[in-house]
Amino acid sequence: MDMNRRQALSLALGAGAAVSLGIRPSLAADDIVIGGSIPLSGVFAFAGIGIHAGIQDYVKIINDGGGIAGRKVTYLAEDTAYKTDQSVAVFNKLTSQADIHLYYADSTAFSKTINAELDRKKSILMAGASFASELNDPKKYPFQFISGPDYTQMFDILLQYVAKTKPGAKIAFVHSDTEFGRDPIAAGQEKVKALGLKMTETIGTPPSAVDVSTEILKLRRANPDYTIFHGYVLAPLPEFMSQAKQMGLATKFMGTFWSMDNSLWAKVGDPADGFMGVMPYRYYYDTDGKSPMLEKIRQMRPEYQSPAYMLGFLTALLFLESATRTLAAGKPLDGANLKAALNSLKDFDTGGLIGVPISIPGNSIPVGRVYRFDAAKKLMVADSDWIKVGG
Repeated sequence: MDMNRRQALSLALGAGAAVSLGIRPSLAADDIVIGGSIPLSGVFAFAGIGIHAGIQDYVKIINDGGGIAGRKVTYLAEDTAYKTDQSVAVFNKLTSQADIHLYYADSTAFSKTINAELDRKKSILMAGASFASELNDPKKYPFQFISGPDYTQMFDILLQYVAKTKPGAKIAFVHSDTEFGRDPIAAGQEKVKALGLKMTETIGTPPSAVDVSTEILKLRRANPDYTIFHGYVLAPLPEFMSQAKQMGLATKFMGTFWSMDNSLWAKVGDPADGFMGVMPYRYYYDTDGKSPMLEKIRQMRPEYQSPAYMLGFLTALLFLESATRTLAAGKPLDGANLKAALNSLKDFDTGGLIGVPISIPGNSIPVGRVYRFDAAKKLMVADSDWIKVGG
């Protein structure tokens, strides 16, 4: 076991999780069970560890308050190393060991692969780390949802911000040449036209691009007012921004959820000043307005928690709100009833995790906010109100 995996599992086990190595909490017959294929090691461990902690913390809050209708919540998770076959194996193992009602998925690939099994079982409601636009289809994915806007809706939020801030602005897209990177591009190009903006360039790069000099020249020729990145976490965004500034490009750079962790940009520093992006949640340190859930998180975790943590925490909250409503209606905890309960959320207060009340009409939460990195403060600061888009 490599050091990263050892550290991840040590972190997870230290937090009282039921992860691999044969450790299982005692299960009562009426427990409400959340299962999870969680990447505690591998390339996505940085997110998986945060997601895992967020789920655990919300489960602890509920259990400390007496559970749901007197029933305890149990969370069973195993490491997948962000490998689809391993995620499927974990799902099969956990669902054979316990009656699982709710399940956290680690990737788009796993969510798509396991969908037929969810349809067959009809007993589980699933959400996860994917914001893929394809999953935002209640007919094709009736037992799944996204704990935020999908990638197409994220582009919509950014472009609505741009249209309001600078009508008629010139836009460029830069995306990784992957399924993830291509996801919102075609719909985004249509949205640019619909909002009266001007599409100047769309640039694809290898997912692990190091040399971006050719792409920077394309960007220079296009001379956009705003450049939207998608399909990356960090690299090669800082390199793009550094070279663009050296060339005197005035374009403003923007990103989507997985590029919006404040701690990433705090390390990049000055070259990242002014970088903007869409975030479905408030940041850990946000003290504006009422946010009892964030206050609770800060009490439980005195150190900064990433957007991935917020994603895990909010997903557990939505899972268990669905379970609460299902049981209150005297219905069994199966996939259809849990999803119907989720879709009954109208103007629902997340305790301030999202700054406006939310509704979930389909498979996503179509709301987000534009934040901007302030290098002097080393913080992402709000640059827009909360923007709602079509569900």
